[in-house]
Amino acid sequence: MGEPAVALTRSCPGSFARAWAKAVSGTSYLPMTQAQLEALLQRLTEQLAVALQAEPFDLRIGQQVGAELVAAHIASAEGLGRTIEVIQLRLVRDLGLVADDVEDRMARLLATVATGYARALRDRTLDEQESIRRAAMVARAQAERALRDSEARFRYQATHDPLTDLPNRTLFTERLSAALNEPGRGGDRVGVCFLDLDRFKVVNDALGHQVGDSLLVWVAQRLRRVLGDHLVARLGGDEFVILVERADCTEDVVRVAETALAAVSEPALVDGHELTVSASIGIVERPAAGTSPGELMRAANSTLHWAKAAGGARWSLFDADRNRRELARYALSAAIPGALERGEFFLDYQPLTSLRDGTLLGVEALVRWRHPELGVLRPDSFIGLAEETGLIVQLGGWVLAEACREAESWAAGRDDAPFVSVNLAVRQVRRPGLVQEVRALLGRTGLPPERLQLEITESTMMSTVEEPVRALRVLADLGVRIAIDDFGTGYCNLAYLRDLPVTELKVAGEFVAGLRAPATDPASRTDERILGSLVSLAHALDLTVTAEGVETADQAERLRTIGCDAGQGWHFGRPAPADQILARLARARRAGGQGKIALD
Repeated sequence: MGEPAVALTRSCPGSFARAWAKAVSGTSYLPMTQAQLEALLQRLTEQLAVALQAEPFDLRIGQQVGAELVAAHIASAEGLGRTIEVIQLRLVRDLGLVADDVEDRMARLLATVATGYARALRDRTLDEQESIRRAAMVARAQAERALRDSEARFRYQATHDPLTDLPNRTLFTERLSAALNEPGRGGDRVGVCFLDLDRFKVVNDALGHQVGDSLLVWVAQRLRRVLGDHLVARLGGDEFVILVERADCTEDVVRVAETALAAVSEPALVDGHELTVSASIGIVERPAAGTSPGELMRAANSTLHWAKAAGGARWSLFDADRNRRELARYALSAAIPGALERGEFFLDYQPLTSLRDGTLLGVEALVRWRHPELGVLRPDSFIGLAEETGLIVQLGGWVLAEACREAESWAAGRDDAPFVSVNLAVRQVRRPGLVQEVRALLGRTGLPPERLQLEITESTMMSTVEEPVRALRVLADLGVRIAIDDFGTGYCNLAYLRDLPVTELKVAGEFVAGLRAPATDPASRTDERILGSLVSLAHALDLTVTAEGVETADQAERLRTIGCDAGQGWHFGRPAPADQILARLARARRAGGQGKIALD
């Protein structure tokens, strides 16, 4: 080997390394102490010295030094500039290097350092970009996974009941819609069981809502365990619903309902309480084609009410004909308030005739409805609906007011004008303010109190509630007549009548109907004896008796014979408008008040 082209006459790498370290300090963040930096640069200084003295000149050493600077995080443009500057100005001097071509070698060395530095910086930048890209990909994947997990959680929370963890109304509706609209299911059938606990409110009221909630959880677990093949959902409160997606026939759905009822009826130990509950279920089963979720659920809800109305602890099956009747009844009840405002109701009157002399004692007001589409409706078409909905208070108030208004005009200066008898529903009798209402009507119309008779059902009079009885006593003290309607069909307890403000009994037509048979008929004789006993007892209590449903002269005669005071029925006249009542009064007066004049 030849001699080195550059001779090292005075070696002082430590001094140069310190100067180099001072030059690059602060140009970038360096994850090392000052001593560690000086040690690194001293090692690199030795490599630079070797590079300057190597023969032939080795470019790789300078490139390696540049790469190590970058690896040590001396990776800024300022750091490279100061490195080049300090090497150019001090390296040869501090190391005591002597050579004829040292400047040329120095220039080439600086170029290789810069080249190695640039390449390493480029590679580092590319590596960092790749790391960033990979990190971004990982972060995006994690974010997407977290988003999916979050969406799944939100979806679960949105479609499940938080108390029982059963599917809720939203998920049930989705599953029901899918079952009905699934392609290729034209011939399949679907069933729904709508379940509601019986008297669940009693549990909440008696034991508290915490026990009630625990009971709901227990019911949910029972239903899910015994009906695992079917979707069981909680709609809210104590309402659950079961979806039978593929039913072969109605019996399949009925079996599901019976299984559910049996599961719920088992004794439950809830929060230390042994509870026994029952449930009612409405069943709907029909072809999937042509059925919407809304129609199916409305039908199930209606059928559930049928099961409840039948006493609960049972299932009911949807009946389209019954449902149409129910809807018609609902539409009719909903139309009552508007019909009152439009004046579609009117009154007919049926005579109450003395069985002794045939004179007209009074008339019973019977409400009619002149329906714009259905024609004239009798009371049995809508009175029951009005009582169920509470509209009977408004309708009954109108009947009472209209009857008093019309009856006042019948007197025409005579003292023997008939009284008007008006039926009061249970809600009217128990409504506060009845006395004030009647007193105000009598004052406004001028009708004398003794010409108004209020007919009360037997069950109303036998109520243990004192307030209605007290109100009737006040009305009786005013002079208003009080009658018990359809007597004999309810309690039929004359002992109660001793202390009640009753003036008349109206015997139910069921007893009177038996008198149409010949007097030799055993059943007819029995009815006659029953009527005779009722009349005798009523008279012993100073009560008058009116027989309802009298249709023949023979019935009227047999009733007169046993002492019945008055009769009402088609034999004495059909219900008719007020002007015909006035015409009858006029005829009776022309006849001197004697004789029976029919209103047919």
